[in-house]
Amino acid sequence: MSGVLPRPVMRAAVRLAVRPVLGPRVPVRPQRRMLHMLSRYPLLPRDTRPAAVHLSDRPAERVSGPGTDDSRAVLYLHGGGYTIGSPASHRALAGHLAAAAGAPVYVLDYRLAPEHPYPAAVDDAAAAYRALLDSGLDPQRLTVAGDSAGGGLALALMVRLRASGIPLPAALALVSPWVDLTLGNVRDDRRDPLLRASWLRACAERYAGPADPRAPELSPLYADLTGLPPTLVHSADGEILLADIERLVERAEAAGVPVVHRRLERMWHVAHLHAGLVKASTTAVHEIGAFLRNALDHDSGMGNLHVN
Repeated sequence: MSGVLPRPVMRAAVRLAVRPVLGPRVPVRPQRRMLHMLSRYPLLPRDTRPAAVHLSDRPAERVSGPGTDDSRAVLYLHGGGYTIGSPASHRALAGHLAAAAGAPVYVLDYRLAPEHPYPAAVDDAAAAYRALLDSGLDPQRLTVAGDSAGGGLALALMVRLRASGIPLPAALALVSPWVDLTLGNVRDDRRDPLLRASWLRACAERYAGPADPRAPELSPLYADLTGLPPTLVHSADGEILLADIERLVERAEAAGVPVVHRRLERMWHVAHLHAGLVKASTTAVHEIGAFLRNALDHDSGMGNLHVN
């Protein structure tokens, strides 16, 4: 089942039920509870198998299915403004991505702000990536993906890995990535049914703390993007992050990164979360999976992956 709700109905539900909660005056804990409640009943592909695992010292969820190849993996970094979100909130997206990519998807439960500000999330992502390599996985059998803040975190991870001399993955997929915590080009826009600039500013303050928000690991829009792996970027035509996403794509192209940008029409910020419920969302996730599968198919590395 790839879609049971019309796109306009889901768009209206997001605007009426979710957007009001994602505001600077709503404490973080109620936001987390709301997101968890909304994600209790994901529509997953048949025989999808979520399993609790650990990557380094952080919990994660390994999502696999009948067609996934254990010699491959996708490390997925969830969005939520660095303050909310979890493997549970992204289980539907991960399930459909695993089926489309033909690889298990590891959704990392990285530490969240304000309890754990920067660099906690980047530290956790780097440790998780190294744990996958230490398990015997060749880096060319590994891909990384993330949405919103998780997309920015995926780019920050690339910056950290490159600086540490650790091999980069075979490919990168970014869904509506949040790449500039200064929010210099972001204004409130009523066309965006989900995000408000005021909430993003509150999240940026909670996550960055005293650090310079223009630092490359916080705002990878300002990072040197040279040497990044082939990258797919999805954005939505009405989201308030679109200008920054387009700037990121321009800078990646200028740095010689093989990059494809797909702007999804009549969609909203990370509508991919509704895979299984909305046909267009499922299709978008499958496109990402096909991109990652193609990147992995171009490598002949072998080996079995075992993560406990």
